[in-house]
Amino acid sequence: MKKFIDKLKNIWSIDELRKRILYTIMLVAVYRVGCYIALPGINPSRLADSSGPGGILGILNAFAGGAFSRASIFALGVMPYISASIFMQLAGIVIPQVAKLQKEDSGRRKINSYTRYLTVIVTLFQASAYVAYLRTPSYAAALAPDYSPFMFTLSTMIVLTAGTLFVMWMGEKITDRGIGNGTSLIIMVGILARFPRSIIDELSAKNVGGGGGLLIFLIEIAIFIAVIIGLILLTQGVRKIPLNYARRIIGSTNAAKEVSGSRDFIPLKVNSAGVMPIIFAQAMMFIPTIFTGFATNEKAAGFVHALSDNRSLWYNLIYAIMVIAFTYFYTALIFNPTEMADNLKRNNSFIPGVKPGEDTANYIATIMDRITLPGACFLALAGILPGIATLLGVTSGFASFFGGTSMLIGVGVILDTLQQVESYLLMNHYDGLMKTGRIAGRTTAPSRASA
Repeated sequence: MKKFIDKLKNIWSIDELRKRILYTIMLVAVYRVGCYIALPGINPSRLADSSGPGGILGILNAFAGGAFSRASIFALGVMPYISASIFMQLAGIVIPQVAKLQKEDSGRRKINSYTRYLTVIVTLFQASAYVAYLRTPSYAAALAPDYSPFMFTLSTMIVLTAGTLFVMWMGEKITDRGIGNGTSLIIMVGILARFPRSIIDELSAKNVGGGGGLLIFLIEIAIFIAVIIGLILLTQGVRKIPLNYARRIIGSTNAAKEVSGSRDFIPLKVNSAGVMPIIFAQAMMFIPTIFTGFATNEKAAGFVHALSDNRSLWYNLIYAIMVIAFTYFYTALIFNPTEMADNLKRNNSFIPGVKPGEDTANYIATIMDRITLPGACFLALAGILPGIATLLGVTSGFASFFGGTSMLIGVGVILDTLQQVESYLLMNHYDGLMKTGRIAGRTTAPSRASA
């Protein structure tokens, strides 16, 4: 306990780190307060007994920190921004002009601007669908009767768009002046805000009627901890490729010095894509819910409903396939074996038994493809675990934490944040957070030689 307190004192003694932590806490507090501010024309007291939606909308509500079910000004959260980012990344593959912009600093700034403009369009589209959702019977009692439907629609779309842009701005500010990735941190805060209530509800449900309910609850907690451990291993797991450095001449002609070769390794992460495939797949699975009210055929309506229920076979099958596909897609976006091979060649380093250049790039790409498959399958399994837990009798609130959709985000963001805190400690000549080695987050470079 004394060592833990000493670590906190060391963290607080670093002026820049202290300011970043306080800035992050301030913006997170603003976000949480906004999640409880109702939209104009909504009576918050009528929403007190309203339970959150189920299925895909329930997961979207979890990402928004409960703001979706509360009809809050932040009801859509950052999901429109994530959807716009997906579109721009896909455009980078299909459209050569966008791909060229992604390789330049000025081009990336333009893409960020285009993403923000596209976020406005996506938010307006989703806001119109959310207005239709608010007119369903579950929210009809909360609508102000003297508020005209046209003004309610117009004001709701404007407020929701402004709210999403404000949340997006807070995420960018946290990334620049705070701790960690701002967008991921906001999603994590929204998810973990529901955790204490979910634990209490699950314990209450298991204690009703006795019959060994407490033992079942303890077993669920044990499995829950095992899932967290598995996600940590997935996040930090690497495949080390041995690397040798040739003898090099350092210095000028008159004072040249020969440095003997050394050995190192390239740590290829099993899950290089991190949490993004889960978020991408979740955003794409939200699309069928838009057409729920337009399906007139009974079979079509049943199929659309199945895609909105995380307990259905079709939902879990399609969701798992999309997670695997997005894992390969996002890994291909952020991982360039050809560029890595060129960097190794420029640094006079090589993989033993492999020729420099194209052969090295092919070798690295082959290994990356092999280790990405088990990582993608584990991500898919983690994504469908909440539905499986619900079918086995776990309450829907606690089941959402049982799987990777919620916990992979939480584990990844916490590791990234701790990694940044540890970097500040080491730069100021303090000990790290762990004795056994440095914390490896999701942002660790794929190769020191390519840095």
